[in-house]
This record gives sequence, C-alpha cells and structure tokens, in this order.
Amino acid sequence: MTQFDFMGKRKAAYIISILLTVIALGALAVKGLSLGLDFTGGTQVEVSYAKAPSLDEVRDELGEAGFGNYSVQTFGADTDVLVRLQQTFDEGIGDQVISALRADGEQVNLVRAEYVGAQVGDQLRDQSGLGMLIALGVVALYVAFRFQYKFALGALISLGHDVIILLGFFALFGFDFDLTVLAAVLAVIGYSLNDTIIVYDRIRENIRRSQSNDLVKIFNDAVNQTLSRTLSTSGTTLLVLLALFFLGGDMIHNFSLALIVGVVLGTFSSIYVAAAMLLLVKLEREDLIPVKRENAVEDELP
Repeated sequence: MTQFDFMGKRKAAYIISILLTVIALGALAVKGLSLGLDFTGGTQVEVSYAKAPSLDEVRDELGEAGFGNYSVQTFGADTDVLVRLQQTFDEGIGDQVISALRADGEQVNLVRAEYVGAQVGDQLRDQSGLGMLIALGVVALYVAFRFQYKFALGALISLGHDVIILLGFFALFGFDFDLTVLAAVLAVIGYSLNDTIIVYDRIRENIRRSQSNDLVKIFNDAVNQTLSRTLSTSGTTLLVLLALFFLGGDMIHNFSLALIVGVVLGTFSSIYVAAAMLLLVKLEREDLIPVKRENAVEDELP
C-alpha cells in the first residue's frame, strides 16, 4: 500500500481549489457560457464537397464572408460538412454559404438548409436547474443516511466544486456548450460521486476498526488504500476519452473534452475536497460510534 501524505498537503490543495473556483466563477460571470444551437436555435446548412475539405479552411472562408457565431463539423462522410449558424433563417442563407465556400474554386453543393429550433428553452433550462437541485438534495439525503450528515456536506461541496470548475473551463475558453456537454456534466457528477463514496466507505470502515483519534492518519490510510482503484479507474477511463477526443470527430469533441476535464477534477476532489472537507467540518469518532453509558443501571431495585 502506498503511503503518500495527502492530508499533509491539504492546505495547498485548498488554495488550488479556491483559486480554480474563483477563476471559474469569474469566467461564468464575465464571459458566460457560449451556448450552442441546442439552447439558442438558429440555422444549419449541410453541404457536400467533391473531396474531403479542411475544416479549418471552411471556418476561415465563412469568417472572411462575414458570418459570425458558427460551428463547422463533418456530418457522416468526410465530404459532407454541417455548418451551424446562430442567426435567423432566411431563404437565401444556403446560397450565401455556398457562395462563401466556393470562393476558392471548391466544388461544393448545397444539400439542405433549415431552421433549428431551440431544444432547450428558458422553461426547460429552469426545469433542468430545479432538477439538478433536487438531484443534489437526494444525493445529500442518501449520503447522510448511509454515512452521516457531515459526509453529506463534504459530498455536496465536492460535487459543486467539480461542476463549477468544469462550467468555468468552458466559459473561460469559449467552447460551445450544447446538449452533449450538458450530458457530460451529468456524467461527471455521477463519476465524482461514485469515487467519493468509495473513499468515504473506507474512511468509515477505518474509523470503526481503529482505536486511534488521529483522524488525519486514518484519512491518509483510507485514501492510500483506495488509491490504486481510483487511479486504475481514472486511467482506463481517460484512455477511452482521449481516443474519443482525438478520433471521435467534431460531433463529440466537446463531449469528450468535458469528460476528460471532469474525470481529472473528480479524481482530485475525491481526495482533497471530499475527504479533506471532513476535517474542516470537525468529523469525530463519536459521529460514527455512539458513546456507551458506563454507569447504566442494569436492574431497577424495587
């Protein structure tokens, strides 16, 4: 078993977490999320090339033609390209896109041009936010019931830490936030919670087995005992996600990126946020092992 002093470095980890959270909140407040067509609605134009084009060149041509807030990705075959524009649909939009893409003499044909309604409007966004709060509440009740309410506080703070930094990452770098990224955020919550439960289970078990009141050592032992499992799970998951990121195409590029960032955050937070947070909320042995009365009267005299 490894013997890294994780809890001894918790103050440095606190500083890193607070700094990342502040940067994320600042990016969300100043720049905000770059919402995709799934949230805003707009126009999508599908075109077909005679030979596979360079998507970077397609983007440059659209930018030079004056189009703004667009995304470009392959759609099926390498020669089929889907252009998504955050602007109102009109009858001539397809011809305008084709004219821009033919500027360098490319053989491009228009397949279709259509309006895409917002799949997630204001009402659904509000419902999603309410659903997220309800889900976190249920998580808190589950962890409090299975462990103790101080564990529930640590789990909620850990989950909030991961979600805020992940959203701030997308806001800071201006990556499109669409339904696939939202799905990735929900997956990150599940992944992070599962990792946290594993660590919490070992912490509870070690507290009940040990006669020591040195919780720092007990937490360190628990994290080290679960470290190989944590790193194996994270490592194999990251291998798959990296393959999706580099080979999966533009359709799932941001989805895989969100999961990569989320897995790294979830691994970090299960050690330095979820576990170390129990020290900040003053977890004690008595919270898990009730103190027995030593002078209880066994038989009441008549």
